[in-house]
Amino acid sequence: MSRNSNQMRNGSNNRGKKAADRYHSLRGKGRGATEDERLLTRPAQPLISPSEGVPQEQQRVDEHALERALHFDFTITDPWRVMRIMSEFVNGFDALASIPPCVTIFGSARTLPDDSVYIAAVETARLLAKAGFGIITGGGPGIMEAANKGAQDGGNLSIGCNIELAFEQVPNQYLDISLDFRYFFVRKTMFVKYSSAFIIFPGGFGTMDELFEALTLIQTKKVSNFPVILYGSKYWEGLLNWIRETMLAEEKVSVDDVTLLRISDDPEEICRMVCEAYQENYHMEKHDPHREKSIR
Repeated sequence: MSRNSNQMRNGSNNRGKKAADRYHSLRGKGRGATEDERLLTRPAQPLISPSEGVPQEQQRVDEHALERALHFDFTITDPWRVMRIMSEFVNGFDALASIPPCVTIFGSARTLPDDSVYIAAVETARLLAKAGFGIITGGGPGIMEAANKGAQDGGNLSIGCNIELAFEQVPNQYLDISLDFRYFFVRKTMFVKYSSAFIIFPGGFGTMDELFEALTLIQTKKVSNFPVILYGSKYWEGLLNWIRETMLAEEKVSVDDVTLLRISDDPEEICRMVCEAYQENYHMEKHDPHREKSIR
């Protein structure tokens, strides 16, 4: 009797394990891509000239579209993603609503701790933290880790806004608040909304994206009195020369656009720039509460 009971329990456990494995397998199908990738992907469709009739094969596909939709997993459709996007905005706004004035620091995830640029990022963040600013980063390694470390060394709030990538990016160990995002545009909104300045350390395509996103928002007056400071004159010299000698020379940007970029090799000077811009903005709002405000 006991043996039969054991066999029954084992059989039940095996069936339960198989059911669980099958569930996780189904949930995992198609999960290799990130949510951002799936959002920006659209199924390929045949190219049909307006002068031609719709092929019979395509007509059959269209006829069965509703039937297929009724058996489709709603949680991987675009309407469901809208709910996820809303939830990310709500979670981000809720988590960051009461933080102090902050500065966002960008730069390469590949910068190592013994690199002089990493050390400068730690010092820059430390000085800003001591001056009263919290520090926001992308939450990963490299310059992001350096800036979060500097925030904690300076005794202020250290915030990381991590992003889901095809390759795992692990949050660094110096975070007081760690947020995870599926969508780059939601994450970018948090960077801009809760920052009083961007400091850009040497980096790659992601850093460039964040740099030019900020410049576009200032150029189009979506944000105001928002310093964008490049650290490392040697690293950025080529880009700045190209902007002046090509973009400006061909009148693709104005002189005022070019002056939006500031550059420094000194953490103390960067801290002073940020503090002066913040105080100017603070007094402008204090003395003229009806003036047009930025999205921050």
